[in-house]
Amino acid sequence: MARHNHDFPDSPRKPTNVSLQAALVEEAKRLGINVSRACENGLAAEIAKAHARQWQAENADGIASSNAWAERNGLPLARHRQF
Repeated sequence: MARHNHDFPDSPRKPTNVSLQAALVEEAKRLGINVSRACENGLAAEIAKAHARQWQAENADGIASSNAWAERNGLPLARHRQF
């Protein structure tokens, strides 16, 4: 399984053209929001969600197998649960 760093801390910045609703940009500027950073944060969040969906799809068989085993046999350490 590949690890993904969704913060990309060492990545160089790349100028990019993005089309946004004018009202959103105006309100962001009025509120002092850095539009580039906000877009980066939103894109990083979407990348993280896509990686999670991809991981779940790639591991669906293993997850289903594990869940089926637990349904048949119970949780392996259930006797040690305090709740």
